Amino acid sequence: MSKEFSLNNFLVSTEIQPLSELASTTLRIGIVASRFNKLLVEALLNRVLDSISTNGAPEFLCVERVPGAHEIPSALSLMLRSESFSCMIGLGVIIKGSTSHHHMVADTAGHAIQRLAINHHTPIINGIVVTDNVSDAEERITGTLDRGQEFAHAAIEMGHLQKKWTKT
Repeated sequence: MSKEFSLNNFLVSTEIQPLSELASTTLRIGIVASRFNKLLVEALLNRVLDSISTNGAPEFLCVERVPGAHEIPSALSLMLRSESFSCMIGLGVIIKGSTSHHHMVADTAGHAIQRLAINHHTPIINGIVVTDNVSDAEERITGTLDRGQEFAHAAIEMGHLQKKWTKT
């Protein structure tokens, strides 16, 4: 049930809509998935796609592949320049190696994704899983934590919020 009320000239929404009531069918979703750590990213992508389709097939769905997580923001930007999206998701898996390089890649990709979302007025879910080892990544992707489902649910919810607040 949607409830809104005015509070000193402010519109306050108390709406808490169950995800099961948010259909994917009216959404235009773009996904960029890295090929680095291929098996884990494929599992993550499959969980995202399964969760999105649970709420109906989107009006439009495009999946693009890039070499690694660092290339995700560039591909998102290219897609945003040519198509209109309700929401986008960047998917990757970064696992710590023998240096701290993984922090730099995760930080720069995350900041770039957020900047794109703000500049293009399009929600972009940062679906880059960053861990210290493979077993932690597996737990978050194919284990009980299921980050793919979380990323999909966030995309659906933010896609509806984008549609609600976008002037046509």
